[in-house]
Amino acid sequence: MYKEFNEIYHFIDEFKESDLVKLNSKISLIFRNYDKNTDITLIKKIKNFCKKTRRKFYLANETRLAYKLDLDGVYIPSFNKSINHNNFSKKKKFKIIGSAHNIKEILIKEKQKVDCIFISPLFKIKKKKKYIGICKFLLFKKLTKKKIIALGGINKFNVKQLKLIKCYGFASISFIKTFYEKY
Repeated sequence: MYKEFNEIYHFIDEFKESDLVKLNSKISLIFRNYDKNTDITLIKKIKNFCKKTRRKFYLANETRLAYKLDLDGVYIPSFNKSINHNNFSKKKKFKIIGSAHNIKEILIKEKQKVDCIFISPLFKIKKKKKYIGICKFLLFKKLTKKKIIALGGINKFNVKQLKLIKCYGFASISFIKTFYEKY
């Protein structure tokens, strides 16, 4: 299934090598841990693991640190409205990716000069009552020329619908976590 998408991302907030080693190397990791101070030693461990397993690694919301540690890029969450990230995008092969939930946030991601926009939540998720659904997702997709990544509520029952919306890729937290062996 992963062959049908250009990019697949898996969000992690801790490093469990025994679980992550089961993932296909095409699946990129995004480390996001907004609750604690950044542990540079842990970031370097994840970086080394990703290098060894030939996968890409992105750090959430810490552009300077991701650049300094020579990671593949940075993930800018929707709540980060700063435009200061685009100074890094022209150097090396540093990629800036970010999420948006509405038209206003899509425009902010455009100003941030992200390479890909994660539009979410596509499907219903436990944390939120609202989700955008297929129709609104397709509308949002038309508003930008950026590569679009589907995020939110993806599970074994609706993953096949991703083919219909022709997104560039998808991202997940729990779906990939529960289906390591399949992908």
